[in-house]
Amino acid sequence: MSKSFLIIVMWLINASLFAQEPAAFKIYNAKGKKTSYKKLLKKATKADVVFFGEEHNNTIAHWLELKLTEDLFRLKNGKIILGAEMFERDNQDALTRYVKGEIDEKQLDSLARLWPNFTKDYKPLVDFAREHKLPFIATNIPRRYASMVYKKGFESLDSLSDREKSWIAPLPIAYDSTLSQYVRMRDMMRKHGHDNPNLPMAQAVKDATMAYSIARNLKDGYTFIHYNGSYHSAFDQGIIWYLRRLKPDIKILTVEVISQKQTDHLEPEYKGTADFIIVTDESFPKSY
Repeated sequence: MSKSFLIIVMWLINASLFAQEPAAFKIYNAKGKKTSYKKLLKKATKADVVFFGEEHNNTIAHWLELKLTEDLFRLKNGKIILGAEMFERDNQDALTRYVKGEIDEKQLDSLARLWPNFTKDYKPLVDFAREHKLPFIATNIPRRYASMVYKKGFESLDSLSDREKSWIAPLPIAYDSTLSQYVRMRDMMRKHGHDNPNLPMAQAVKDATMAYSIARNLKDGYTFIHYNGSYHSAFDQGIIWYLRRLKPDIKILTVEVISQKQTDHLEPEYKGTADFIIVTDESFPKSY
């Protein structure tokens, strides 16, 4: 039994002492109407790509990521491909060797740049791929190149070697600064006294690279499940904007996880965020 599952069980037991119908989470459609996991799962089986937009420290999100992966594996007879923002493309070899059972977690940690919460939050997904011999794709740009864009813009990538460029979406990077999520990102920074026009560009080069990685690894009849921070796929922007440029006819399903004080409704600002919006109780224990 995983630690995340134990946390969820304990929270529900504790909540039941104070409420008739405790709910760690509820699911809504894009219009804010309550729906079910069953409907989400049914639509996911018909998608070419499922984007699971998470809050990185949301325990419920991580538990549901694994649950959805397990259920899709069963319903699709194993025809699923996994991929994640949390792994950078130049670490693909190490990730693949771990999934194939050629190296252990300690060796993976020494060879790849793992997130601090890897063991707690992402290892269960990677271990599921390892157990069932599933491909797990490292989709993200190496962070040092996103940092270059943040400091000096897209032009800074031109000086990279061919090998380094192979870890990034093909240059030049298409970019639409009017996309609402990029505008919102820059506005948030302005409120904190910072105004670097390269910030959304650094986000965009990540989105473009993840879209390119997904497009390269699609297979007919398979569902690609991609785990990423919610901002990268909200409102059909970010990765999705780039992926549709590469694969206009692709069938995409989006899932977003948010936290609210109450789970019995969806706040208006989140309507349209995704096909399915999972509202979690913000008092629920975080993974970090």
